[in-house]
Amino acid sequence: STTYPGTTEEIVQPIIEAGGLKVGSDLYLAFSPERVDPGNPVYQTKNTPKVVGGVTQDCTRHAVLFYERFLDTIVPVSSTRAAEMTKLLENIFRCVNIALVNELLTVCERMGINIWEVVDAAKTKPFGFMPFYPGPGLGGHCIPIDPFYLSWKARQFDVHTEFIELSGKVNENMPYYVVQRLMTALNTHRKPLAGSRIILLGVAYKANIDDMRESPAIKVAELLLQSEADMVFHDPYVADFRVDGHAVTSVELTAEELAAADAVVVVTDHSNVDYHLVVRNSKLILDTRNALKAFDDNKVVRL
Repeated sequence: STTYPGTTEEIVQPIIEAGGLKVGSDLYLAFSPERVDPGNPVYQTKNTPKVVGGVTQDCTRHAVLFYERFLDTIVPVSSTRAAEMTKLLENIFRCVNIALVNELLTVCERMGINIWEVVDAAKTKPFGFMPFYPGPGLGGHCIPIDPFYLSWKARQFDVHTEFIELSGKVNENMPYYVVQRLMTALNTHRKPLAGSRIILLGVAYKANIDDMRESPAIKVAELLLQSEADMVFHDPYVADFRVDGHAVTSVELTAEELAAADAVVVVTDHSNVDYHLVVRNSKLILDTRNALKAFDDNKVVRL
């Protein structure tokens, strides 16, 4: 549902009116972006506020009347462009802030500082701070892609969206950083990445769902295969996982599988994984999500 400001009025409206109908009198045209957080047990469609902007005031009013029939809260805005920009702002806000904390992760790693401890400490400030956490890269159908719609549109107005472009570069680099950190960790065990048995633990783009769209696990797996690692995966929500057309083997999470692996990479922190089993039986674990924060064990390497 995300698009650049002007899509409704510049593309959709002319198509409709080319057939002889007049927006605002024969029909009412509005834009209302989807707001969804897969796996969220609290906010569903009904209780998530709905932003609506029409081509005309009457278009907005009719759209509000429609959505009020089955949604709890409607938020009318002045135009379709404002509604379109609202969704972009929401996604760009997350993209930029995740990029910031990902960059700080690399700095903290060099300095020997635990970035997750820092974020948790910072979020105790009751004002002026919102926590974002680092990870192996962005995933899902919105945040890795949508901000660049605005970058493209902004160039038509001679504006260069440098924050958006830079955040994209930082986030896109994270799978490469994950593999580099894995190589460094394996080196401490006198193991090359080539030929090492690697278990990717979790490949969905976020915890507790089965959605693989734009998952950072895809790029991590691609890089591991290019490095000739012996890679398999386990995900309680994902049965099949393909990289460049090649099926990646799915394995059960058993003591034997873990013991046979040279390293486990926690890419997605599903809550129904037995992490005690993982820590107890693995030789080396690269934790990209701080899923193992409760474990004080030298075999756990945090991203």
